[in-house]
Amino acid sequence: MQRAGRRTQVDKITRLTMNEKKILIFLVDDDALFLKSLEIEFSDNTESDLKTFSTGELCLEKISENPDVVILDYHLDSIDKNAVNGLQTLDRIKDINPLIPVIMLSSQDKIEVAVNCMKHQAFDYIVKSETAFIRLQKAITTIFHYQKIEKALSWYMEKM
Repeated sequence: MQRAGRRTQVDKITRLTMNEKKILIFLVDDDALFLKSLEIEFSDNTESDLKTFSTGELCLEKISENPDVVILDYHLDSIDKNAVNGLQTLDRIKDINPLIPVIMLSSQDKIEVAVNCMKHQAFDYIVKSETAFIRLQKAITTIFHYQKIEKALSWYMEKM
C-alpha cells in the first residue's frame, strides 16, 4: 500500500516536470549521508534538477538561480559551529525572494521547532525519518498545487 502511494506522488512530480520545465530543487543539509540519500531518491524517482549544499552559505551564494523549492536542514552546524543555521538561512532566502518555498527538515520531532519554522515562513516542516522522502514529495506536490491556484486566482482578479 505504501509503495502505491509513493508511486502516485512520484508520478505527480514527474507530470509537473514533464508539462513544464524541470523543477529545480536545492537540497541543503550538513549530514552528508542524509543529503546523499535524498539526492539519490530524487534522482531515481523524479525528473527534477538537483543542487546539493552542505551549508546555508553555499545555498545562499546560488539562490539567485531561483530554485522552485529549497529543502533545508534546521541546524546546519555539524561542519562549522559558526555557520548560519537553518532558520537564519530561511530568513535570508525570504529576504532575497519571499516567493521561494522552503521546506524545513530536522531530526527534532518537537512542535515548538515546527511552529518556529512556520513563523519564519517555511512552507512545511518535516521530521527526518524513513518516510521523509515520501512526505517531501507530498509537500512539493502541494506547493505546485497552491501555485497553480494562485495563478488562476490572479488571472480571475485581473479580469474583474
